[in-house]
Amino acid sequence: MTHSLDPADDFSPSRRSLMMATGAAVAAIGLTPAIAAAQGAAEPEIWDKVFPKSDAVEHRKVSFKNRYGIALSGDLYLPKNLGSAPLAALAISGPFGAVKEQSSGLYAQTLAERGFAALAFDPSYTGESGGEPRNIASPDINTEDFSAAVDFLGLQPSVDRERIGIIGICGFGGMALNAVAVDKRVKAVVASTMYDMTRVMSKGYNDSVTLEQRTQALELMSRQRWVDAEKGMPAYQPPYNQLKGGEPQFLVDYHDYYATPRGYHPRAVNSGNSWSQTTPLSFMNMPILTYIAEIAPRPLLLIHGEKAHSRYFSETAFANAAEPKELMIIPGASHVDLYDQPDKIPFERIAAFFDQHLA
Repeated sequence: MTHSLDPADDFSPSRRSLMMATGAAVAAIGLTPAIAAAQGAAEPEIWDKVFPKSDAVEHRKVSFKNRYGIALSGDLYLPKNLGSAPLAALAISGPFGAVKEQSSGLYAQTLAERGFAALAFDPSYTGESGGEPRNIASPDINTEDFSAAVDFLGLQPSVDRERIGIIGICGFGGMALNAVAVDKRVKAVVASTMYDMTRVMSKGYNDSVTLEQRTQALELMSRQRWVDAEKGMPAYQPPYNQLKGGEPQFLVDYHDYYATPRGYHPRAVNSGNSWSQTTPLSFMNMPILTYIAEIAPRPLLLIHGEKAHSRYFSETAFANAAEPKELMIIPGASHVDLYDQPDKIPFERIAAFFDQHLA
């Protein structure tokens, strides 16, 4: 079903369009993130999130490995009134180019307040997670990251492994749908303000890229590989979310989240850092939502803003998915509003969805 929600009741592609012409100038960024040393490490001394800490939730840093041996860093949020019964659990990541200290952490903490064990994690090659070189994305590896988070949650004594769901935000909404299609352990999935990263990188916004433009972009990135191989390190795109004037509103919105105190975090790709120039290569011919209908009969909830430039991604996904499915359009909301605006993010609906389907 599809409906709208009254408010009362990212991937930030800022420069992602440049991925289609990635022979542009290089912004070589040396990032040295630290990986959480061990699973179940102690509470960090400094709260480094962009949202306030909840008094109703316990938080701890955790680390786990994906199927490729990459160590992933996460924040595990648990309700303080834990009780003795194992909890339903949620694995959460996104937006594309964000870190767990931003939107995914907010979603995780808020849902832990509502009784779930919630894990927000940094994808491979970003944030505090492992993987070299830095700031690389992969439709395969980033899909696997969600399944690795399910692995981790299923081993926790406080979690009922038969009651695990996934939430993907923005570009990791598409990764989440891809992961659930293949990982039959997951019982339900929510994609909020979803981007299909393989579609936007291969076809541009609103599928506007021509075959000639696509071929040219692939030519540039293919030749960039020789440059990177010769230097022994990747070249990077220009820094993201730096405004020069005249940008469309959605790019201004990204800047207002990632480049201001509202959502800035130094480890985020989108907060003045960037992806490698060749990152789009693996996205250009691997459409991740090909098998979205195979999520069924497990339920799918898509949430998108009425005014979001990206709304068509969720509408297409909804059309291609099989029942049971639901598309919730938030009146007046933009794409970025669903990153952190509590009056726009339908947390009560999300919690009710998982309460029902992880029962």
